[in-house]
Amino acid sequence: MAAPGSTANQLPPSNADLATTWAFLEEGVDHIMTKLQTGVSYTKYIGLYTVAYNYCTSSRMHADAGPAHGTRTGANLMGSDLYNNLIRYFVAHLKSLREQSDSLLDEALLRYYAREWDRYTTGANYVNRLFTYLNRHWVKRERDEGRKGVYPVYTLALVQWRTNFFLHVQSRNAKLAGAILRLIERQRNGETIDQGLVKKVVDSLVSLGLDDTDINKTSLDIYKEHLEIPFLEATEKYYDQESEAFLAENSVSDYLKKAEERLREEEDRLISKCEHVLIRQHAPLMWKSFQHLLDYDKDEDLQRMYALLSRIPEGLEPLRRNFEEHVKKAGMTAVSKLVGEGTESTDGLDPKAYVDALLEVHRKNSDTVTRSFRGEAGFVASLDKACREFVNRNAATGSSTTKSPELLAKHADMLLRKNNKMAEEEDLEGALNRVMILFKYIEDKDVFQTFYTTKLSKRLIHGVSASDEAEASMISKLKEACGFEYTNKLQRMFTDMSLSKDLTDQFKERMQQNHDDMDINFSIMVLGTNFWPLSAPNNDFIIPPDIFPTYDRFSKYYQTKHSGRKLTWLWNYSKNELRTNYLSQKYILMTSSYQMAVLLQYNKHDTLSLDELIAATAISKDILSQVLMLLVKAKVLVNEETDQYDLNPNFKSKKIRVNLNQPIKAEVKAESSEVLKTVDEDRKYVIQATIVRIMKARKTMKNQPLIQEVISQISQRFAPKIPDIKKAIDTLLEKEYIERVEGTKDTFAYVA
Repeated sequence: MAAPGSTANQLPPSNADLATTWAFLEEGVDHIMTKLQTGVSYTKYIGLYTVAYNYCTSSRMHADAGPAHGTRTGANLMGSDLYNNLIRYFVAHLKSLREQSDSLLDEALLRYYAREWDRYTTGANYVNRLFTYLNRHWVKRERDEGRKGVYPVYTLALVQWRTNFFLHVQSRNAKLAGAILRLIERQRNGETIDQGLVKKVVDSLVSLGLDDTDINKTSLDIYKEHLEIPFLEATEKYYDQESEAFLAENSVSDYLKKAEERLREEEDRLISKCEHVLIRQHAPLMWKSFQHLLDYDKDEDLQRMYALLSRIPEGLEPLRRNFEEHVKKAGMTAVSKLVGEGTESTDGLDPKAYVDALLEVHRKNSDTVTRSFRGEAGFVASLDKACREFVNRNAATGSSTTKSPELLAKHADMLLRKNNKMAEEEDLEGALNRVMILFKYIEDKDVFQTFYTTKLSKRLIHGVSASDEAEASMISKLKEACGFEYTNKLQRMFTDMSLSKDLTDQFKERMQQNHDDMDINFSIMVLGTNFWPLSAPNNDFIIPPDIFPTYDRFSKYYQTKHSGRKLTWLWNYSKNELRTNYLSQKYILMTSSYQMAVLLQYNKHDTLSLDELIAATAISKDILSQVLMLLVKAKVLVNEETDQYDLNPNFKSKKIRVNLNQPIKAEVKAESSEVLKTVDEDRKYVIQATIVRIMKARKTMKNQPLIQEVISQISQRFAPKIPDIKKAIDTLLEKEYIERVEGTKDTFAYVA
């Protein structure tokens, strides 16, 4: 048998009797309840937990088991043994606290009470965890069978505090509540008091109110009986006396100010308790009901819920998380519905319908943030995060992050074109502002930039911009959002257009002076290679003799003005107007250069084969076939025999000006793939340039921090992929812009 001094320190065997078990547990429980500030080792705590667990799971009866709650047997009795011993411990422990409190009064009593309450409840929390198995099995079973006088260990500790300490102190002329009321009266009389002390004692009274039907709920019975009722009576008495005395010596005007001041003081004094009772205790139910209010647009109720929950620190965060998911789901659903309604694939998705669907979700939920949540920053952030998610990843985009910027750029292009209804309705500026709302959320802003630049180039070349003012306004918005570098090329394109107009005027003036045979109306656009997303044709082209003199004269004129510059003629973007002379009705045919080259052959021939046209124009067969197909479709040419094309002598049109210059399929299909190819190439150089800039500033850097810094610097433009960054690092190592630091595997140095 172990000596009495060692029983409590040595871990009892798993089959130890109650006396041995409790001796070990009591020493640990007492240490936690009275000396927790000195610490408890992890080994000791686990040992206590194990001993309690072993005893509760023991299946045999102990001869020395004391009386239990009712006549129970087996493992049930094991639980009752420990439970009864815990009750006896709490009673004895609280008796010693009670004796020390007997001589204390007023603030000294409150300080002692608050200090011991903190120590007691903290210790009880730890003890509660020691007896987790007891709570989970024995206590639960007892309560399930209707024994409402059995509680989980922490609740048991509160019940014992209420019975054996609080009620004892309070029974002596309401000693505790009286001390609180006297302290508040001192504050009302102008003294500074420890409000935290009052709050702590009041909170304890709320905690001591237990609802027997549901121990997880708090009852305010103790608080109301012992403090609220006496407090209200004392308050009424105090202000009755004060108001009478104050009015006897002061004017009504002074009294109004005094009353207002007193009401404000009392509000501050009571508000935290009201917030706890009315808001914090019911916050989980409010959080649960939030989604219902959102789903049914209950704005007034949302406003009330926000106003209430914003009064407690933890109140709004669950709402923000829920709101974010709600917005994200609404965005995803809107796009899924749009894609589901479409008969075509997502490639044929209408950009306007797509953009309108996204904007409607943003508008509705932005209004909710402004109206119901008072524009609170946390809800704005939740809205932005959700929009960023569904704008970039939805049923239309699939796994691609380039689809949304492409569709947004195409929508902007349609807005900025002539004959757009929006421009006619004078709401173009508002429509462009709405484009910028979505632009803010686009992750791959470089994809939007490249598509937008391509579309702008077409608008400028073909002269179909709604107005220079609208174009300048959009560029200004993009510049404000992304900086000068983002719009530099766009602004240079407008500069080129202005210079080209001046150049055309100067050339015409020169020709009028030197040549009087210029019967062709000619205008030229000289566009900088670095600023315009235009590619030269990859096929040969024989310049028709009709325009060759003008072509030759301009080329020579330009060389005299800009020696050393090389002109690359973009026949695939040029356009022409031809006048018909072979029909009774004169028509003006608006054509591409390739269509012009074909039609001019019919000045000398009535019929030509495909091979003859290829030989005469040098246009590749696949392009020429599509050019001819458009001319046949317009009935300018007739194709009755295979690969044989005749001029149609019976051509008729309702319009005098006939537009034949339609984009050919090969060009339309190639545009998107060309843009994305350009984006990929540009990204390689952007990543490399960013790495060099970082390394030049830092001199040496480890691999992981370098990658993170690159992501941080580029993420406003696009989301770089880590494999692409690693590839760029390898490229720069090969080019000797950076080098590995000797003796390390993952550290790089800048090579000056």
